[in-house]
Amino acid sequence: MSERQNVVTIDGPSGVGKSTISRRVASSLGFTYLDTGAMYRAVGLYLEQNEIDIADQRAVGKALEQIHIELFPGEGGDEETGVLLNGEDVSQKIRSPEMAMVASRVSAIPAVRERLTRLQQAIGREGGVVAEGRDTGTVVFPAAMHKFFLDARPEERARRRVLQLRARGEKAEEECILAMTLERDKNDRERPIAPLRQAADALAIDTSDKDLDEVTRLVLAAVLEKKGG
Repeated sequence: MSERQNVVTIDGPSGVGKSTISRRVASSLGFTYLDTGAMYRAVGLYLEQNEIDIADQRAVGKALEQIHIELFPGEGGDEETGVLLNGEDVSQKIRSPEMAMVASRVSAIPAVRERLTRLQQAIGREGGVVAEGRDTGTVVFPAAMHKFFLDARPEERARRRVLQLRARGEKAEEECILAMTLERDKNDRERPIAPLRQAADALAIDTSDKDLDEVTRLVLAAVLEKKGG
């Protein structure tokens, strides 16, 4: 077995609390937080803005040469990661349910997957990273020392997303969000490249009936136990 990396991976479908929990865990450990999903959303936004057909893999490959993504911490401990796309702050633009669906489709493109996986691995090469996504424990950091897989009932995940969107002043219907959640789950789990799945050595946590503080404590306790306190 290869040497373990000092990396924490937190995978799972949308709406399970991955982002907030990952930020809190990273802050508690003094680690860097890596939001891999934001990178796929940024690529999807660029392709949409430039009217590039994601089915045209040659065009997508050429477009990737023009994309530069930078991540920066949110203003508060629970704020989502900020994203610069070719120097433009697109942090809000990429967070819509529609962009989540675009990101799901874009993430199945081999060239995109290869490019972003290399970038993510470069960020985590020195360790001290909490990586959040759908394949961080299986593909991006298979040798990570600490792996977690969060899940929750689809109805609960959709409810949380609706509350989040409404808190931003956006309109959201639970039935519509649930349908999008189920469709994205299907896309992510059935794509041929790096599908969403639990790593064999990941600790599974069902967050359906747990709040963010409780899940954060469970993750930190497991990490610190493996580290020897």
